[in-house]
Amino acid sequence: MTSTFDRVRDELGSAVVHGVLPPGHRESIDGFVGRTGASRSIVREAVRVLVGCGLLAAQRRTGLTVQQSAAWDVTDPLVIGWQLAGPHREQVLAELRALRRAVEPAAAAAAAARAPDATSREGLEALLAAADRLAAAAGPGGPAAFLQADRALHRSVLTLSGNAVFVRLGRVVTRALDERADIRPDVHDVALHGRLARAIADADAVTAEATMTEIIDRT
Repeated sequence: MTSTFDRVRDELGSAVVHGVLPPGHRESIDGFVGRTGASRSIVREAVRVLVGCGLLAAQRRTGLTVQQSAAWDVTDPLVIGWQLAGPHREQVLAELRALRRAVEPAAAAAAAARAPDATSREGLEALLAAADRLAAAAGPGGPAAFLQADRALHRSVLTLSGNAVFVRLGRVVTRALDERADIRPDVHDVALHGRLARAIADADAVTAEATMTEIIDRT
C-alpha cells in the first residue's frame, strides 16, 4: 500500500518532471499542501526529497523554485521512474542502455582482472550463487525471482570491479533492470549470465566484457 508520503512525493516529482510545474515556477509549502491535500509535515519531507533530487531549489525569500532539467539528478532512481512514466519513456530507456553499455562491460572486465585477488573470493562466490539462482528461476512463473537474481548478479559485477563510481551507478542499473520485471526469462539470456559469471571467476576479462556487452544489447 502506498503511503501518503510516497503519494505526495511522487505526485510532486511527476508534476515537475512532466512539466505540469514548469521550470521557474515558484511555490510555497502551503501551496503544495493545497495541491496535495497532505499535512505540512508530510509535504516538507517530500519537498526535502525533491530538493535532494535537484527538482526544486529552496531559498528563504523566494520559497521553492522548480529547476531546469539540467539540475536534476538523473541517476536517482526516483527521477528515472518519473521520467519513465512520462511521454519520453523510449528516450530514457535508450539513455539507460547507453549508460549500461559504457559502464557494465568495463566493470565486467575489471572484475575478471581482479578475480585472482584473494579479497575478491567472497564476492565471486556471491556472483556465482546469483547466476545459479538466476538459472533456477528461468522456468515458468519465475520473472520475479529471475529479476531478484539478475539484480544481485549485476550488483556483484559492479562491486567486484573495485571502481567506486561503477558501484554508485549500480542504482541506475538496478532501476533499468526493473523495467524487465514482467518479461519471461529467455533461455539464451540465462546462458549468457552464466557465461559471464564463469568468465569473471576464471579471470577471462575478454570474454567477460564481450558477454556483458551482448547481455545489454539484447535488452
